[in-house]
Amino acid sequence: MRRRAPDFRRPRKRLSYWICLLLGISIAVGFVLFFFQHQHQDRFEPLVRENIVANDEIPHHSLNLTQELLSSTSFARQLADQMTLAKAYVIIAKEHNNLKLAWELSSQIRNGQRLLSQAAVRGKPITPEEAHPTVSRLAQLIYKAQDFHYDIGTIITTLKSHTLALQDRANAATVQSAELGQLTAESMPKSLHCFNIKLTEEWFRNPPLRKVSEETRNLPRLNDHNLYHFCIFSDNVLATSVVVNSTVSNAEHPQQLVFHVVTDEVNYRAMTTWFLRNDFRGCTVEVRSIQELSWLNGSLSPLVKQLIHAESRAYYFAGSSKDQNGEVRLSDPHYVSLLNHLRFYIPRVLPQLEKVVFLDDDVVVQKDLTPLFSVELHGNVIGAVETCLEAFHRLYKYVNFSNPIISSKFDPQACGWAFGMNIFDLVAWKKADLTTKYHYWQEQNGDQMLWKTGTLAPGLLTFYGLMEPLDRRWHVLGLGYDSDIDDRLIQSAAVVHFNGNMKPWLKLAISRYKHLWEQYIDFSHPLIKDCIMH
Repeated sequence: MRRRAPDFRRPRKRLSYWICLLLGISIAVGFVLFFFQHQHQDRFEPLVRENIVANDEIPHHSLNLTQELLSSTSFARQLADQMTLAKAYVIIAKEHNNLKLAWELSSQIRNGQRLLSQAAVRGKPITPEEAHPTVSRLAQLIYKAQDFHYDIGTIITTLKSHTLALQDRANAATVQSAELGQLTAESMPKSLHCFNIKLTEEWFRNPPLRKVSEETRNLPRLNDHNLYHFCIFSDNVLATSVVVNSTVSNAEHPQQLVFHVVTDEVNYRAMTTWFLRNDFRGCTVEVRSIQELSWLNGSLSPLVKQLIHAESRAYYFAGSSKDQNGEVRLSDPHYVSLLNHLRFYIPRVLPQLEKVVFLDDDVVVQKDLTPLFSVELHGNVIGAVETCLEAFHRLYKYVNFSNPIISSKFDPQACGWAFGMNIFDLVAWKKADLTTKYHYWQEQNGDQMLWKTGTLAPGLLTFYGLMEPLDRRWHVLGLGYDSDIDDRLIQSAAVVHFNGNMKPWLKLAISRYKHLWEQYIDFSHPLIKDCIMH
């Protein structure tokens, strides 16, 4: 075939040339970028490493100094041990009048304390360079103290004597605190004293009151078995008023209630005046003085005999101590008060009655108590709420079971129970002759070795085996010392008891419960306005 002329040939394509050129440029640019990127990464790599190192140091800031002190290889532990020993030598050096050694030891102890404090603040262990001066100096001083014959035996003996001395001081402070608390609880506040004085003045200014008082002594209601009888033995007029007022306020038929109040000679006129001048919803209130109970004397009652006896008086009074006038000072009037022990003579105080409810003057009644007279006692003498929900309310906590007279007759795990709100079957009481049994135990406790003070211990022994447990809701205790009693328990209680030193009429009363008591006081009464509210 004939070839075309050169002028008519198709030109060659140069596309492949340009592609190669572009690829070459791209590769070159890639190498340049890679180079610069590598250089940039190397430039910043030390910063990253520095950050890593900084992050690795963070755990040192969370140093646990307690673990350091427990570690047997740490300087903190060595310092702490030396400082403890040095403190003991400081005490001994002072006792031997070596004040220079005591000062040097104290100075190094302060240095050690400063090192420990700095380690805790910065979060790093104590270094050898930091610890060496103080550790060395403390070691020298400890060896120096040992050269003075302050050996371990001396240290132990001295520290033991100090410990015993501190224990004696702590025990003395505890006893003193208890005595002051008891004294506060038993002393009459100024407001109540004012209240009694004004009532006594009214008694003397108003002769007809004495005549009315005599007339009420022979009321048939006082011995009527169809009525509900309560007895209260107290020298506190306002507290007795609250007990009576709260009882009648919650009774369905207050006119059927009769209260037998016995007080002391000092408060008799004030107590009588108050209950004659105020009507408590039609109930009957009889007030008598304990001085009228002529049968309560030393020939009948061992307690009265013990109070008269000089050695017993020395026990009941503050260590036979006397004031500047030479008069014996009473340490605890509550426990030696015959009013407090009069509960063991109820059949003699109320000889015509068959059943009676005993109320302490520090209780508040919240429900009708007349159903209590229908509670079946199953031949027992007393109905009471048991308190053995806790182990410390067992019988062995109240009386001395190391005495064979006690251990042979009683179970140490027997359940304790509460005085303060009790129903008594006086017929069963007389049949069992329990007052004589009470006298027996008082005679056995003539040296105060069976129990110390109070009425609960002799009550547990006297009524042992003759107590009928009542439902717990009849009587809730503890409002005079326990601030955490369940509100639901208080609301369900028929009687709440302010047993303890924090009585509701005192300034130290628990404020949470005080309204339960104050709601039964008529603050609009002129005498209460003048004395109680001022």
